[in-house]
Amino acid sequence: MFSRGKDMRVVFSFVGILLLGSHSVLAWCDDTQKQVSLYDRLGGLAPISVVISDFIDILGHDVVFNANPIVGDAMKRVPAPYLKYHMTALVCQAAGGPCLYHGREMNESHAHLGITELEWGRMTALFREVLVKNEVPEREAQALLAIVNSTKTDIVDPG
Repeated sequence: MFSRGKDMRVVFSFVGILLLGSHSVLAWCDDTQKQVSLYDRLGGLAPISVVISDFIDILGHDVVFNANPIVGDAMKRVPAPYLKYHMTALVCQAAGGPCLYHGREMNESHAHLGITELEWGRMTALFREVLVKNEVPEREAQALLAIVNSTKTDIVDPG
């Protein structure tokens, strides 16, 4: 799913070698690759939305994550397409894409849920499983997990 960008870089590199010579194109590829956003490395909005959709589907039915009755009720009450839309926009924006997240702040939307370390751990484990299932390369998977982990203090109840 995520190999299209890599395949295109190979094609461009090959054409560049033919046109410019190997030394200059290799330098160009190194510079270009350093500047490519996570959003672009993931393949854009479509692959991001697939990962988020799969994640919300799994999360909504997970017994461990939903054992907290407040979380379970919220997952039933808030429509999955609404969560998918907002989470996709959030990840797209955080990954350097053109989307703008217009939802509430993480601490505001999660404060009343009482999410525990156990539930957080389960959620991140499920997210990792979805990344593997969708064949997200390790470098990009780690970057996505870093984005998720940056929200932990706003989501997990310190009590």
